[in-house]
Amino acid sequence: MELYLDSANLKEIEEGFKLGFLNGLTTTPTFMQREGITNIDDMIVKLAGIVPVLQIEALGDTAEDVVKEAHRQLNLGLDPKRTVFKIPVSLEGVRACRMLRNDGLLVNVHLVYTLQQAYMAMHAGATYVCPLVGRLQDQGHDALALVDQCVKAVNHYGYDTKIMFSSVRTTEHVRNAINLGVHTITVPLKILKSLTDNHFTAIGTEQFLSDTRLMTVHVKDAISKVNPTVSESVNLKDAIVKMTDFGFGCITVTNADGSLKGVFTDGDLRRLLQSDGEHILSKKLGDLEYKTPISIDGNALLNDAAQLFKKVSVDTILVTENGAPSGMIDIQDLKND
Repeated sequence: MELYLDSANLKEIEEGFKLGFLNGLTTTPTFMQREGITNIDDMIVKLAGIVPVLQIEALGDTAEDVVKEAHRQLNLGLDPKRTVFKIPVSLEGVRACRMLRNDGLLVNVHLVYTLQQAYMAMHAGATYVCPLVGRLQDQGHDALALVDQCVKAVNHYGYDTKIMFSSVRTTEHVRNAINLGVHTITVPLKILKSLTDNHFTAIGTEQFLSDTRLMTVHVKDAISKVNPTVSESVNLKDAIVKMTDFGFGCITVTNADGSLKGVFTDGDLRRLLQSDGEHILSKKLGDLEYKTPISIDGNALLNDAAQLFKKVSVDTILVTENGAPSGMIDIQDLKND
């Protein structure tokens, strides 16, 4: 099934065709007017240089007028093999279709609302026949039944015509088009961009990325650049200020030579205040007793850190390199940036 973009917005068109697999672009004078375009010919030439196939309007009161307009547009420098002329269905329109097809040009007979209209276009040799699904449904008609009838008519009678599913309003319309076996669909960029979206796909992808990160990223590359270390000579009151500045719930306490003395946490602070009172705030960090801190080497993988977090049930772990403190890893650091 061919996939077309339906737009006259240059930014949308450039974004859509970066995908690299769209078959072409359909546009209308109404789209162009909404975009504030005043020179249709310049816009047509510009679009023709961007897209593989361009489907544009050829209008006129008579078949001869339509044919004349189509050839005028071709003379702007358009490639007849990459240009499809859209003609609203009418008696003059299908006559113009036949005349253009006799000239070897491509034609889309559109604004089709009935099977009879579609049949006349097919029999006139239309390259594309284009029922407007969204508009028909707005009027309370069974548009999908019409599209199905058009597809069956092409298949039954062997017409060399492609049914184009247009006036797409929802992603469900795209599913409908696939199920009905249409040959072509033209879709607004907003709908096109949502066709690959799925909540469970997003969850699964995030899980794969997260697990891959755990197995490939080292702890030292995932931690904050802040190394929350404080000398043992600092008193507890100043240490609390430092802890707040660092943005961690703990700080690393170092000896005078820079070696590790221990880790002081906000939990340690609460326990000291409860047991010893506020006078403890004047005490130096070096006067406190420390347990051997839970730590991990910076060259370890995040997967090792994840296992350690599960084992010790804490939110922050000391990171060391060559035995010296180099930072802290928070449990949130295990997640993707």
